[in-house]
Amino acid sequence: MSIKNRKDGNAIAVGQKVERLNLSIMANPIGNLNKVFESRIRLGIMSSLVVNAELSFNDLKQTLEVSDGNLATHLINLEENGYIKVHKGFIGRKTNTTYSITKSGEKAFKEHVEALENMIKRMK
Repeated sequence: MSIKNRKDGNAIAVGQKVERLNLSIMANPIGNLNKVFESRIRLGIMSSLVVNAELSFNDLKQTLEVSDGNLATHLINLEENGYIKVHKGFIGRKTNTTYSITKSGEKAFKEHVEALENMIKRMK
């Protein structure tokens, strides 16, 4: 292989085999991923809520091993996006906040997981 200088000053390799990808056939591998679920904590919250009808704040905190503030921030994000519901109540005099997944949250999370699975299948 030799290097040849072009008139515009850019060097090009001569004799090098170049393969081009047909981008019109390939789908964007990350196009169907949901940006809301990029955080490992939000991914963990959704994974926990998909398999449990309802979880308390403390259950999620212990399961995910995160601080109160960190968990609260991610729960607010998921609630604002309509993916989880917040249920506030009392057990005796003590407040009890529980969370459950919404129908749209379940659908969005399922689509996200399918997109991840498809991306992994393409790499094999």
